[in-house]
Amino acid sequence: MLPLRALILMLALVAGAATAPRAMADPQSPRILVIGDSLLAKNRLSGHNVAARLSDLLDTPVADHSVAGAWMIYNLPITGAMGLSIPKQWRDDDWDWVIMNGGGNDLWLGCGCNNCDYKLDRLIAENGRRGAIPSLVQKIRHSGARVLIVGYLRNPGFSSPIKSCKEVGDTLEARIARLAEIDPNVYFHPLTDLVPHGDLSFHAIDRIHPSFKASDAIARRLLQVIETAR
Repeated sequence: MLPLRALILMLALVAGAATAPRAMADPQSPRILVIGDSLLAKNRLSGHNVAARLSDLLDTPVADHSVAGAWMIYNLPITGAMGLSIPKQWRDDDWDWVIMNGGGNDLWLGCGCNNCDYKLDRLIAENGRRGAIPSLVQKIRHSGARVLIVGYLRNPGFSSPIKSCKEVGDTLEARIARLAEIDPNVYFHPLTDLVPHGDLSFHAIDRIHPSFKASDAIARRLLQVIETAR
């Protein structure tokens, strides 16, 4: 495990790269913030993460505060403020869209995807109206921004460290779908059909995180949601 000082330095470098100034956006282009965990943060160093690909497709800057390993419920103050807490990645501004995900690390690392009912309820209640995820969504919506929640990749049909998480993951996303039904300006886009069975090309070598190909495919799907909503 990394010493705390080294972890803080690493997160500071990631945060600096994510918020570095970029070219001015077209006034007609949507202002977009991305927050979440490694589904969205993966491939950042090579410029192939979801936010970078979406920025290329839109030809406008996309602010990316997502951090690999981030949790939706995270109580350590220093590392939480530096991005390991997804709610603390949120910064109120004149955003048109906030793209977000989260909850996977809470379930996989927090309870091993077994006997997770208590953790699941803390993330989001069965009716989609209470919990850490609805609370963050409500806070973002109060700013006027639309919210686009992204689901997780599914197993490619081979062994994977998170294969046992399918049932609890499906339950989490069913509850998020109910949350999206409450407010017409909250959108949920699942990725359950993105990975063809037996196709390893959408996953990194760990069979958990997205490959370049998957990050690009996710960005293209999110672009479709945004353009359709316009």
